[in-house]
Amino acid sequence: MGFRFVIMGAGSIAEKFCDAVQLLDDCEIAAVASKSMKKAQAFAEKHGIRQAYDSYETMLLEQRPDCVYIATTPNFHYELAKLCLKHKTPVLCEKAMFMNSRDAGEIFEASEKQGVFVMEALWSRFLPANITARQWMEEGRIGKVNCLSCTIGCAFDKIKNSRNLDPALGGGAAFDLTVYNYELATWFFGDEIRDMDVTALWEERGIDSFNQICLRYEGKLAVLLSSCVSMLEEKLIISGTEGKIVVPHAHYAEEAFLYDKAGKEIAHFADHDTKNGFVYEICEVMKCIQKGAIESRHVPHRDTLRCAELFDRIYENRRM
Repeated sequence: MGFRFVIMGAGSIAEKFCDAVQLLDDCEIAAVASKSMKKAQAFAEKHGIRQAYDSYETMLLEQRPDCVYIATTPNFHYELAKLCLKHKTPVLCEKAMFMNSRDAGEIFEASEKQGVFVMEALWSRFLPANITARQWMEEGRIGKVNCLSCTIGCAFDKIKNSRNLDPALGGGAAFDLTVYNYELATWFFGDEIRDMDVTALWEERGIDSFNQICLRYEGKLAVLLSSCVSMLEEKLIISGTEGKIVVPHAHYAEEAFLYDKAGKEIAHFADHDTKNGFVYEICEVMKCIQKGAIESRHVPHRDTLRCAELFDRIYENRRM
């Protein structure tokens, strides 16, 4: 038998995960669970999954999977991750994995104590375009690096009944978009942050519509801007003394550009091979679990915890 995943949640992100698993020969989706049996059964039928459940715990007990993929809205991530660890079942959880550092710390402490694998599904760190951009940076192609900027902005307010704007479901810029900005910045620059400035705009409906984060490192700066109500020009730019690297739409990166200090393009990477970017994180999870690891070196617990601490900072200064 191959590697067996089960899925908690039957929404659109779970569909992308299913499509990715179907591209791999050595794993399968054994079951799916939702609070609605009707929704779970419809999802299972659509994707050729043998079992559907309306109880997450029953699915864990009956299936005994190799790993659970948590694909619910962020407000349920903590309690479902805790349930999985109760049954010593490895976890791959959608971003943002946690809404505060208290929950993150508790789950990671339990993971380490029990020796059970847990990882945030931050697929952007595995994409070939982002990996190429980091290789260019590390090779010194732009000289001494001094600045990173990353902007992501979507107009979720144009989407009818968007859960991204519902504070009860973990809506808002921080959990949907700033998580990408921050965890890409720390992937490129590391987490040795000397100081941090955090600014947010809040709306009456209770969501943070804009986040602006400034991270100060030794000799370099990262400036991050995200919005869940406005379309922004989405790109990640890494600047240095000899040029810059530009990654359009870095959270789902498909290409990267390298420029010299005169602004001339000297290299262009285009990813024509990736059919579904979730494949890379799925392969990482299987590899880690099969070798007995409790965390991924590519998305370690520490990085997810630090991002949850950023959420604490955003929400502690909440102003309507």
